[in-house]
Amino acid sequence: MKRFRIYLHDYICTLHYWFETNKLLNKPIRSFFLSNKLFLSISIYFYLFQIISVYAQSDSLHYYLELAVENNPVVRQKFFEYQAALQKVPQVGSLPDPELSMGVFISPMEIINGKQVADLRLMQMFPWFGTLRNAKDEMSLMANAKYESFREAQLAIIYDVQRTWYDLYRIRQNILISEKNIDLLRTIERLALIKFRAAPLGSVNSSSGSTLISSGLQISSGTGEGMQGMGGNAASSAQPASNTMPPAMQGSSMTSPGSASSLTDLYRVQMEIGELENNIALLKNQQSTLIARFNSILNRSEIFPVSLPDTLFAEPLEIPVPAVSDSLLANNPMLGMLQYEQQSLSARKRMVKQMGNPMIGLGLNYTVVSKNEMSTAEMNGNDMIMPMVAVTLPIYRKKYRAMQTEADRLKAAAAQSYIATVSNLRNEYYQAVQFYQDAQRRITLYTNQRMLSGKSFEIMIKSFAASGSELQDILRMRQQSFDYDYKKVEAIADFNTAIAWLKRLMASEQEQ
Repeated sequence: MKRFRIYLHDYICTLHYWFETNKLLNKPIRSFFLSNKLFLSISIYFYLFQIISVYAQSDSLHYYLELAVENNPVVRQKFFEYQAALQKVPQVGSLPDPELSMGVFISPMEIINGKQVADLRLMQMFPWFGTLRNAKDEMSLMANAKYESFREAQLAIIYDVQRTWYDLYRIRQNILISEKNIDLLRTIERLALIKFRAAPLGSVNSSSGSTLISSGLQISSGTGEGMQGMGGNAASSAQPASNTMPPAMQGSSMTSPGSASSLTDLYRVQMEIGELENNIALLKNQQSTLIARFNSILNRSEIFPVSLPDTLFAEPLEIPVPAVSDSLLANNPMLGMLQYEQQSLSARKRMVKQMGNPMIGLGLNYTVVSKNEMSTAEMNGNDMIMPMVAVTLPIYRKKYRAMQTEADRLKAAAAQSYIATVSNLRNEYYQAVQFYQDAQRRITLYTNQRMLSGKSFEIMIKSFAASGSELQDILRMRQQSFDYDYKKVEAIADFNTAIAWLKRLMASEQEQ
């Protein structure tokens, strides 16, 4: 059911995009489908149905992993190469084609028993014993190496999908946290405005107040007002100066030092809001780029939305971390591919050695003889059948020795490549373990830090409302609280990415 909702949502988005961009539809038909309330209502209903439906992160991620393995062109390329390699086994395991030769005498040759009209010769060559078997072994092992290459491509794509999906979740949560941050700043802004209005007249020129008005940011009086959409423009909510001019500034050109401090607080809050709105716009650009990259991995249009969970949990690693190293050496497809290459080169060397032995040919020669009217021989006009045996003479040994030496050198190169790959995989394993342990520590740290900073922030907000705290301290604590929120999200995403990295190294087929 959950996968059906994802399919249905993707289909509706694609259908709407097609009606919007298809030039073959005339304008009235295209306008009908785009403006028809029923069509839009159904689209919006299914879109909201999918968004509101809470499904586990593993369901949507597992769906994308299956889609990537099925549709990714790199994976499909490796699979077709493996299938092509399988077709080489019957090619090299077959006998050479038999040779049939035929000769016809334009003028029949006079022989004792008649006239020789034509010769037919059929010859089948047989390689030395075991040559074909070793050739089939070589190609079978090479096909197995291609299959391991296909597995490596699968694991790489699975890891790429997981990593990109976690990056998208990280950016989305950063956007949501920034929006909550802006909502909180709006509340602090209203509190600062109340303190500004309550400040007595003093000695600061009212031009500061005019600067506040010219900043173009509306100071809300409702408690439920938040950010005007994702990355909304604050200037669009600006109102005339008469609506935002503090009463303390309307009757006098001078304000007190306390009023100046409150005005500075307002400026500081507005600066923070502006930076957050710019950060949200930047994050949305990054999100669009990642969505396009994610869809390209799945080999589908970049307009498709990506389903993400509301909350991401740290996935456990099924086996102890030290056991990953053993699985790495036993199951990693790159090592398996190199092992199969070494075995195939050993089979090639045996095949080349046997190719240096003679090939044996068995054949039959059939001579067509017509009667000679002048001959009285008993076998006059009888056709002749002659069995034949042929043997090749592999006297040029230099090429066979060169082929054996080539196989030895390639096998030695594959062995060194195996050693280098093991070393690289071990280094990558230690990096993944460090990444995993670091993310695990950060999850615990930022969970505790966020709890403490949240409690401190609540106390400071109450104190600020009672004019007992400086806004700068509140902003600093607020920033720390939201930083801990984002850092915890980032730590969980990094933790799951490290799990995916370790699973890739030990060639886990679980996600497939």
